[in-house]
Amino acid sequence: MDECVWKVIRIAIRSAGRSIPRTGRRPRYGDELIVKMFFWSVAHDRPLCWACRRNSYGRIMRPRAIPSVSQFCKRLKEPRIEAIIRRVHELLAGLDEPIALAYIDGKVLPISESSKDPDARSGRGNGRFSLGYKMHTLGDYYGRIRAFVIRPLNEGEPPIAREHLVKHIPEGTLVLADGNYDGRELYTQVGEQGACLLTPQKKNKRTEAAVRKTSPERRAAIEVWRDEPKLAWKIYRLRVGIERIFRALSCYGGGLGPLPAWVRRLERVDRWVTAKVALYNAKVLLRMNPS
Repeated sequence: MDECVWKVIRIAIRSAGRSIPRTGRRPRYGDELIVKMFFWSVAHDRPLCWACRRNSYGRIMRPRAIPSVSQFCKRLKEPRIEAIIRRVHELLAGLDEPIALAYIDGKVLPISESSKDPDARSGRGNGRFSLGYKMHTLGDYYGRIRAFVIRPLNEGEPPIAREHLVKHIPEGTLVLADGNYDGRELYTQVGEQGACLLTPQKKNKRTEAAVRKTSPERRAAIEVWRDEPKLAWKIYRLRVGIERIFRALSCYGGGLGPLPAWVRRLERVDRWVTAKVALYNAKVLLRMNPS
């Protein structure tokens, strides 16, 4: 575990804990301790029971007291704990910062075909049908993951983007996405955010009457592809940035690799991926501000 990354995570956990009000009496094992233990286990790709062993910790993380496995698992499901974990991601994602370029895309999180996970679904991803989930992602030019949502693999990308991702797009941002996101509703919603969407156009033939009936935002994109195709392709090639984000998210020790066997059901997958994304954004933050 990188000591600098852990320091960023520890500061974010403390800040998140202070920003979320506490209800009821103070527990024996504080909420921040539970969150730190969870992040520690996720960073090391270990199950929750591993975090409840004294010999699992080292110099940079050495808690005075550790709850039992049953206490730890129960505490992780509490609303305030879940809110702190999500708030840590929000603090490291830079949601309040303006950006000029963003990307929308999905990353497949497959699981074993023999899994009995009732929340997982079969869908197409990575060029074939598989069983699992999909991480619908909004990334930015700096390499951060600003927002994401985990859904079963069979759910369509445009509806999820409209419901969960568009609201996090800052005003004045150019958003790039692949041809799956080419639709009137998404263009309109991105335009209402004060941003601009550009996707490749679908291969169907359009009459002038059909172009006039679509939304003004999508009509503008169609005209750019028709009148300035070289410029449109030059801009669209910048979408490779989201592929770099997905590669960087999984290419280091402790990154988001295949979901381990103990991470099943939508709630657990979402909690696990949230911690992985926060750890990744902490690394990006250190790269942006090395001092």
